Amino acid sequence: MTETTGLLKAKLTVGLSPERLEIEDEGHLHAGHAGAREHGGGHYRVTVVSSAFEGMGPVARHRKVYALLEDELKTRVHALALTTLTPAEADAPSPA
Repeated sequence: MTETTGLLKAKLTVGLSPERLEIEDEGHLHAGHAGAREHGGGHYRVTVVSSAFEGMGPVARHRKVYALLEDELKTRVHALALTTLTPAEADAPSPA
């Protein structure tokens, strides 16, 4: 786990008490792209399953995550792909 991945995990864990949290560093997929970090990182895919999202729409959920990661978004994170679900949504069967 990289330092940035650890920071993201810590802040999201404290702020959302997630039932499931997956953080994938996709920096290696963006080598050479504008905004890519010289030594990897910068691009992350995050899946958060939390009851803290109950009653919130997708935009509000993303804003909540962005607020928790405000400092990292200014300095360490160039791109963030989010999947934000409630436990019920995560447990629901996928549409056929």
